Amino acid sequence: MNPLTSVKGSIIAGFVLATLFAVIHVGSAWNELSLARWFHIVSGITWIGLLYYFNAIQVPALAEAAADKGGPGGAGISKYVAPRALLWFRWSALATWLTGAWYLLRSGNFVNAFTLADSALVIGVGAWLGTIMLFNVWVLIWPNQKKVLGLVAATDEQKAAARKTALIASRTNFALSIPMLMCMAGATHGLPF
Repeated sequence: MNPLTSVKGSIIAGFVLATLFAVIHVGSAWNELSLARWFHIVSGITWIGLLYYFNAIQVPALAEAAADKGGPGGAGISKYVAPRALLWFRWSALATWLTGAWYLLRSGNFVNAFTLADSALVIGVGAWLGTIMLFNVWVLIWPNQKKVLGLVAATDEQKAAARKTALIASRTNFALSIPMLMCMAGATHGLPF
């Protein structure tokens, strides 16, 4: 049985390989802080990857599909792809925030980051941007997408308003992700300027 024939199998295989590498290569240097950072990076890539997919691929493609009067439309995406992508999107957002908080707590930087102390200013700005983005996902994007996708009852007018709110919140996150990623990488690798 090949684990690469399913999403679950591929994820498990990836984690097993990464764990083996960590144990063999890194050995005793592998610790809870390393684990927190690793989980934060994996969940963050999932979250931001989906954010970029929605904003750069799915939303423009659905707009083109809606404008193409003779085409197949976007029903397949709206019915099958979007709900699954939004499931991964919202839970990876929460996992990213929680693993980031775990990392900051274990490294002794949680309070300094969230109070924007000089010693943690760069990571603090990144953490605050991530917190705003998490809020947007759970409070603005997801509740409104449920209306747009017909997962909860809504009139056509409510769906139109929900579509606009979700889009603006998602585009806000898209824009905020760029300085957020700079801060997250810059906190340990130096800012690029």
